[in-house]
Amino acid sequence: MANRHLSRSIAMQCLYEWDFNGKGEDIEKIVERNTKEFGPGMDDTSFVRALVENIIKNIGQIDPLIEKCAPEWPIEQVTIVDRNILRLGIYELLFGNYEEVPPKVAINEAIELAKSFGGESSGRFVNGVLGTIYRELGEPMKDDTSKKNKADKKTEDSSEKAGQLS
Repeated sequence: MANRHLSRSIAMQCLYEWDFNGKGEDIEKIVERNTKEFGPGMDDTSFVRALVENIIKNIGQIDPLIEKCAPEWPIEQVTIVDRNILRLGIYELLFGNYEEVPPKVAINEAIELAKSFGGESSGRFVNGVLGTIYRELGEPMKDDTSKKNKADKKTEDSSEKAGQLS
């Protein structure tokens, strides 16, 4: 699983660079460059690529949720690091496969990224925003403690999850 954590870290750095440069730079080149620099020897970069591409593809649904759940912080006032960590966490909450990445794991991963890359209060901020979204989704898999239960539960359709928050 350390490989997934590294992949998320690289994806966040790619999103940061893309966002910092005005969203105009070719994201494929950014991913390729950052994967070589921050993940030398990584055999499989498909998770990094999938995260980055799908977050950008769904940014129109993701960014309004940041604004809704952190109304005192307009999206352009949220630091670039925090904004892109939130995008990653929200993407995994709304569109991710809960069998692979349960919601609490997605939230925890985002908090760890915020603690590593963000400012002093980034972890608390990310936790607050993602926690709000998680509660509004109905706390999926909240009481799930066994792998058997995970296999029995069906993952909601991503559009249905997004629709709950609109």
